[in-house]
Amino acid sequence: MPSSGGPDPASPSRPGRLGVGVVGAGRVGAVLGGALRSAGHAVVGASGVSDDSRERIETLLPGVENLQIPEIVERAELVLLAVPDDALADLVAGLAEVGAWQGGQIVVHTSGRYGTDVLAPAQRAGAIPLAIHPAMTFTGTSLDLARLTGCTFAVTAPGAVLPIGQALVVEIGGEPVVVDEAARGLYHAALAHGANHLVVLVAQAAQALEAAGVERPGRVLAPLLGAALDGATRSADVRDGVGPGAIAALTGPVSRGDSGTVTAHLDVLGDLAARTGATDVPDSYTRLARGATRRALASHRIDEDAARTLLDVLGAPPQEQE
Repeated sequence: MPSSGGPDPASPSRPGRLGVGVVGAGRVGAVLGGALRSAGHAVVGASGVSDDSRERIETLLPGVENLQIPEIVERAELVLLAVPDDALADLVAGLAEVGAWQGGQIVVHTSGRYGTDVLAPAQRAGAIPLAIHPAMTFTGTSLDLARLTGCTFAVTAPGAVLPIGQALVVEIGGEPVVVDEAARGLYHAALAHGANHLVVLVAQAAQALEAAGVERPGRVLAPLLGAALDGATRSADVRDGVGPGAIAALTGPVSRGDSGTVTAHLDVLGDLAARTGATDVPDSYTRLARGATRRALASHRIDEDAARTLLDVLGAPPQEQE
């Protein structure tokens, strides 16, 4: 078995305790390494090249050596790969080429995009492959440690070792959800669409508020968007076979079939785009309002006449205009 040495105060000799090596001390890797350490595992080394990564090692993993990746893999019983998606496959394959992976070693990556197929070179060497992705944004600070409690983690692994991944998630306070290998891409696209595009929507709304003379748009948006997000995510889990899900939380002109207000919105947002060049704002509004209309109709929030009027106001999608 790999060595469990290192300066970590946790004792790797305790039953079930592992020597953890963190490859990539970015926002995610350093925090998860710290969480595993708090759970009693020994962090035997971490890799960090940038100033920020070195600072995270010092702050979140005090006393842990900043090592080269092959040395981390040699020391660790559990290797945590927290590197960018596009670098993951080459890293795993490169370490296999130099014979770094060891039989019985647990190899975990944190990419949302991939399942365990990307770890095949390590698995062929006898390693145990796990894909564990936290559905959370990270700041790379100690604040994230508390936020892991109750956080959902997508776990993908061969059936025989799936309980190992689930147990690791539970140890750090998370809630494991099994995601099949074939569904991993769709899972990640859903999270990126929700989280990343929510940020874009806030940025667009804030720009419009600033143009309307509001000095602190974030302060105005926080209670409104917070309530809307809370209502939508709560409703998303209420699916009784006929329930509308998240769209049940929809409010505003589309949910009322108020085409006149939607028309007014398009006018003022078009003027904003003309004055500032923010053409993405009316474009996003139009596309999402079409989606809101169709979902409101499907969930019987509005009738067919109201939906038809709204879609006429919003215009046909580009592909239908050709």
